[in-house]
Amino acid sequence: MRDSRLTEQRNPESMQIDTLDPLQIVDLINAQDRLVAEAVGAERESIALAIALAEKAFRAGGRLVYVGAGTSGRLGVLDAAEMPPTYGTDPAMVRGIIAGGHAALVRAQEGAEDRPEAGAAAMDEIQVDERDFILGIATSGTTPFVHGALARAREIGAKTGFLLCTHPSAELVDTHDVVIAPLVGPEVITGSTRMKAGTATKLVLNTITTGAMVRMGKVLGNLMVDLQVTCAKLQDRGERILQEVLGIERQAATDLLEQAGGHVKTALVMGRLGVDAGEAQDHLQAAQGVLTRILENGE
Repeated sequence: MRDSRLTEQRNPESMQIDTLDPLQIVDLINAQDRLVAEAVGAERESIALAIALAEKAFRAGGRLVYVGAGTSGRLGVLDAAEMPPTYGTDPAMVRGIIAGGHAALVRAQEGAEDRPEAGAAAMDEIQVDERDFILGIATSGTTPFVHGALARAREIGAKTGFLLCTHPSAELVDTHDVVIAPLVGPEVITGSTRMKAGTATKLVLNTITTGAMVRMGKVLGNLMVDLQVTCAKLQDRGERILQEVLGIERQAATDLLEQAGGHVKTALVMGRLGVDAGEAQDHLQAAQGVLTRILENGE
């Protein structure tokens, strides 16, 4: 098993895992999982730079686009899919591209990741431009589909980043605007990067999009105030947010949210300033969507 990539090396702690009972297996995997958060934390400055790049892209009218294959691609698509219900974003604002397309989300598409030209074509298909930030995800660092996509994105003039879980080459660092490399070490099952590497990827993506959405004014304190009510759970959450921030009763919150078309941030401005939905939207646009500027300054 001679391979310079950390993701392909054997883990000395798990070489006897096939002799363990169920509880011992759980304890071994859990002990290895505890290493993941520390490895992600060691990349704090690079992750912060990725947040800044995403924010800059959004403010310029661009997008954050994840590109990956297999587990990496699925995690990118998952993170992107969670943005509209959580932060009320346009689905195009954060995109996830996976080698093999939609079918690869539910069934492995062997060989799809081996074609760099397919990655390049995916960038052309979604019309990447210089405003976008394209983040490639390949825990081994070698996926041709991802490298092809990033090369094409750079030709177009987009900002690019790379997320991997092995030591990045000097060329990789020099090529991209940001490289994030949480070194989680060899997997419990050799090469099974859906485990520690996958967990690290999820943590990094969570942090990038959460940080960027906070910076874009989609959070007040730690409340997700830019959510759009689309189900009973979000209706309840939205009403409780209005109650807490505005100090009103539940029925008043229900009525206000209805008048705001189910948009919590608009309802908050309406309730605080005593304006209608249209005027509330004007205030939000003037404040670049940052609710704190309105609620604290009474704009």
